[in-house]
Amino acid sequence: MADTTVKIDSETRDRFATIAAARGQSVRAYLAELAVQEENQLALGRATAEFRAAVTRPGVAESFDRDFGGLPTPVHRAHRAA
Repeated sequence: MADTTVKIDSETRDRFATIAAARGQSVRAYLAELAVQEENQLALGRATAEFRAAVTRPGVAESFDRDFGGLPTPVHRAHRAA
């Protein structure tokens, strides 16, 4: 993969360098990881929107309940101090 240059202000560069150093990474590695994480977040957002749209269609929730037994009943446990 070829290298390239991105122009950012020095304050932002320093912030990236500080974060990368705290994580034991180079700025290059940190930005590469950050790009992947952001791509994943975008994909998750799209998938969430599609899921929300799908479950609002008539009959979908009922079909899920029929095929998979519905959502589990929450178990409420009282936590008591020892």
